[in-house]
Amino acid sequence: MEQKKILIITYYWPPAGGPGVQRWLKFAKYLPDFGWKPIIYTPENPSYPLLDESLMKDVPENIEVIKTKIWEPYQLAEKLNKSNKKFKAGQFDVGKNQSWKSKLSIWIRGNFFIPDARVFWVKPSVKFLEQYLQENQIEFVVTSGPPHSLHLIGLDLKTKFPHLKWIADFRDPWTEISYYKHLKLTKSADKKHRNLELTVFKHADITLATSYTDAENFRKAGANAICITNGFDETDSSRIKTPLKSEKTKFTLSYIGVLEQLRNPENLWKVLEELIRTNSTFAENFIIKFAGRVDDKILTTLENSHIANHILNLGYLSHDKALIEMQTSDMLLITNFPNESSKGIIPGKIFEYLATGKQIISFGPHHADVDVILKETKAGKHFNYNDFETIKLFIVEMFERWKQGENNQNIQNIEQFSRRNLTKKLADILNK
Repeated sequence: MEQKKILIITYYWPPAGGPGVQRWLKFAKYLPDFGWKPIIYTPENPSYPLLDESLMKDVPENIEVIKTKIWEPYQLAEKLNKSNKKFKAGQFDVGKNQSWKSKLSIWIRGNFFIPDARVFWVKPSVKFLEQYLQENQIEFVVTSGPPHSLHLIGLDLKTKFPHLKWIADFRDPWTEISYYKHLKLTKSADKKHRNLELTVFKHADITLATSYTDAENFRKAGANAICITNGFDETDSSRIKTPLKSEKTKFTLSYIGVLEQLRNPENLWKVLEELIRTNSTFAENFIIKFAGRVDDKILTTLENSHIANHILNLGYLSHDKALIEMQTSDMLLITNFPNESSKGIIPGKIFEYLATGKQIISFGPHHADVDVILKETKAGKHFNYNDFETIKLFIVEMFERWKQGENNQNIQNIEQFSRRNLTKKLADILNK
């Protein structure tokens, strides 16, 4: 049976690093198993905040990847202010940490580049893809954002070809994302962002969300929204040889990924400081491991505390190496933005955390989707940023279990989050 073609428009594609690339890389890997032939459209000369060559091995051998040039103003922005590199990854200095250069750059970013600085790729892409879709008889198109400017490519193509089946995939929300309110928008710019978002919701045949709450919010705004979360790939862990732990190994709490000021679990640091100060056995056996980019200001705070001698900072690692660090940890840390509007964010790494079978300590708003997943899988606990005593009790409990050699945590119901099962769910939606 001939496979149906589906064009996937994505800014992030290997050798891009970070979580943004993995969603459609994994869908593209498994879609052929369910009767679909993915074709990737991506920029020829993108400005990626992170690179990870190890992800290239997941690119299917015979996949068709088409590219066109993109112009991005980030090089100009980085000349104005080096910290503008953070913007590419959606990070910001906040509060007293903002310089006047940061404030100016954020204002320009929010008010001049709508919806984002990749907007200059929209018109040339539409022009190129109009012809490509016709010549190759493609009727299914996916746009994956952020950058949300890619949804404008889908919108224009849908307008030109009404029969086109368009899936708008929101890996993160647009106006509901936590940093949106930090963009210092004028009223007219805010209105433009919101109108564009609603137009995408209205015209996309399907809007995909990565969390239950986002799907619900998108539906309220008029979208035909369905949730397909991110997940873990079983072949990743089976491919990786985890080094055996030595007898001298310490009780290791690890954070894998980017940790920014807006998701800084200050009370966790206070708990750890107190335990190091008051519990000599804990102090002798505890280590906190960072694998990824930790904001300089967070690191400075930790290095001026009792935690300083317990930090192992590995810096940014390839995906494969990051998986090894997860598997050689005893507890895994995940953080979300504290505000109520972020309860629908499910960080992609939680699924890879689940696949390790380790206990997870999570921070974010009350009633978060992450809390739902942790309760359903019995894989850890979710805390509010104001909690203290409950955090301490949980860490002490995990430490006692570690001392007694109890590693089996009875995690359950995680197969629903395997990349293959999630791709089957996507294929079922496309077939309907």
